[in-house]
Amino acid sequence: MAEGCPPLCRIFPVVKGAVANTDFDWYQFCRARPHLGEVNFWRPGTQNFKALLPGEPFFFKLKAPRNSICGFGRYSRFAIQPVWRAWDLFGDGNGAPTQLDLLRKLAGLSGGTAEINSNREIGCVAVADPVFFEPDDWVKPPDDWSRNIVSFSGYELSSGEGARIFRECLERSEARDETPGWVEESIEDVRRGRPVLIRPRLGQGSFRLAVLDAYGGACAVTTEHSLPAVEASHIRPFHMEGSHEVSNGIPLRRDIHRLFDLGFVTITPDRKFRVSPALEHDYANGKAYYAMEGQPIIQPQDPDLAADREALAWHGEEVFRT
Repeated sequence: MAEGCPPLCRIFPVVKGAVANTDFDWYQFCRARPHLGEVNFWRPGTQNFKALLPGEPFFFKLKAPRNSICGFGRYSRFAIQPVWRAWDLFGDGNGAPTQLDLLRKLAGLSGGTAEINSNREIGCVAVADPVFFEPDDWVKPPDDWSRNIVSFSGYELSSGEGARIFRECLERSEARDETPGWVEESIEDVRRGRPVLIRPRLGQGSFRLAVLDAYGGACAVTTEHSLPAVEASHIRPFHMEGSHEVSNGIPLRRDIHRLFDLGFVTITPDRKFRVSPALEHDYANGKAYYAMEGQPIIQPQDPDLAADREALAWHGEEVFRT
């Protein structure tokens, strides 16, 4: 190992970034919505995306004739999803005002010959904490960028053109009135001589994808696998100081999700399903749910992603109707 290498260099790998082509309309739409903490850089095909690790920079490059980098963010995760699901997950973070507009954009990419079908699958590249530049602040693309690149190209950010575009994007962001925390951290790391991987917090869309992935897409109570019927539930809601961490989530069938949020069912810290007496008292029903009383929920393959016991205890004490 080279002498003088900063300690963080020994911990983190070489940081890479991806420069990807996008449309001006997508950029304009997202730039006008500063509330977006996460965007879906969707791709019309279903080819997998494995170019980056979560937290590595993802650069938005406008196609010719503008041919400039108009913003960047941090790669979060990738998934292939039907359009209806992508809309449920990211909403206007897809760069369109409605699901129909998103479908029309997809049809337009195929010359208008493709059927407008909400079950069509697309590649979803979730990008966290995006920053979009004003036209006067656009960054020159890499000098070695080829016109033949249709999708994206990867760059190491510690040297060459990768280092330049990363530095210039950080400088543009630093000059803004509001600078995301990860940008400030990255600026300090670059000034120390080397970019460092800063893993992003999951956004709402990425959270839901990650929770379902952790449990193989199944409801943790019923093992139901039908995608339209299963949702990622927060144990402690985000608006009540809950996080978008996978351990604060459980995949639940839609009806059980609703009952969970209203306190008619819960999951105990030892991860067993419970049903409140209030369900029968209020609605004189619930036999299907009482039949599952006390059964253990399924667990994710990675035990580190299991439902947090403290969050489950909070739900049992604060939400569940005893």
